[in-house]
Amino acid sequence: QVLSLPIVVIVHGNQDNNAKATVLWDNAFSEIDRVPFVVAERVPWEKMCDTLNLKFMAEVQTTKGLLKEHYFFLAQKIFNDHSASLEDFQNRSVSWAQFNKEILPGRGFTFWQWFDGVLDLTKRCLKSYWSDRLIIGFISKQYVCKLLSTEPDGTFLLRFSDSEIGGVTIAHVIRGKDGSSQVENIQPFSAKDLSIRSLGDRIRDLGQLRNLYPNTPKDQAFGSHYNSEWVGAE
Repeated sequence: QVLSLPIVVIVHGNQDNNAKATVLWDNAFSEIDRVPFVVAERVPWEKMCDTLNLKFMAEVQTTKGLLKEHYFFLAQKIFNDHSASLEDFQNRSVSWAQFNKEILPGRGFTFWQWFDGVLDLTKRCLKSYWSDRLIIGFISKQYVCKLLSTEPDGTFLLRFSDSEIGGVTIAHVIRGKDGSSQVENIQPFSAKDLSIRSLGDRIRDLGQLRNLYPNTPKDQAFGSHYNSEWVGAE
């Protein structure tokens, strides 16, 4: 006899997400010579970061992994702590419950369900944008406001939606005649939306978007992602 790789038997597609979480946790954190089915209940946050990064790069099939500031945002989300520093998180451990049992505050889904939605969206619709580093993605709405509030009118960036699974939204600054600024977030685009019209073309359509944060003209940043359009005979 020989031990197999971890498997989970499911009877319905709605169990797929939890099954993937179980297999990922077991593959990443179980000991080779363990007792079967015994897996650590808590793991160091740094090991979790490595696992999320490897999973993201493998699933999306990109060489551009997660950055330090992405890990900081993910730590704030999974620990529900917006006061700790990056260094504070490095010494923490994360539990299976925090990963895929506890519902995120004010949401209807777990951390893993949210992250898996980002994976699926990026893999299906955003791979080239991510690989070109055009999407910050893992950044909080509050920090976006801080970044954009001092920028010129029409400066924008792209972030993954906090409120929806598998959505990407565009945050942009509107500056009034009196010099006051307001940061608006456009309704998130889902994979279905982006299969109808690509992200690049949607950005081209929106005249209020001018420069990708910090200061790259949008046509320069996204021009290679625009689809050449033609109008047939009527």
